[in-house]
Amino acid sequence: MQTIPVDLANESIEALSISMNIGSTIRGYRLQKGMSQGDIEKRTGLLRCYLSRVENGHTVPSLETLQKIARALDLQLSEFFAEETMAKEMSGLNLGEEEIRFLTQVQRYSAHLSESDRRLLLAMVRKFAQTTLS
Repeated sequence: MQTIPVDLANESIEALSISMNIGSTIRGYRLQKGMSQGDIEKRTGLLRCYLSRVENGHTVPSLETLQKIARALDLQLSEFFAEETMAKEMSGLNLGEEEIRFLTQVQRYSAHLSESDRRLLLAMVRKFAQTTLS
């Protein structure tokens, strides 16, 4: 029986985790935009069966391929990684799954807002919170 060094095993587990996260993130954005895998196929030239393998964590796409998928979804490449970072940051807070999902969506949409629109959004949230607490 062949033994796999612990470092290699940990790297394999980490790579699997990343591929699954990237795949589910891609699927989430695709569904949010009401697109099918076929729509992404038409925009990128990537086969639908390949996109399925990526979304299900069976294949890790290259950065070039991720860039094609991001363009097809009208996203910046960095947006694929923002949700994972935010989820890690919020995991230490005492928030429920629904609250984390909501805050992640707010982060996703606010990335496309101007600074003045972000300030306006924050002011509105504060106002709503004050009226709810009163």
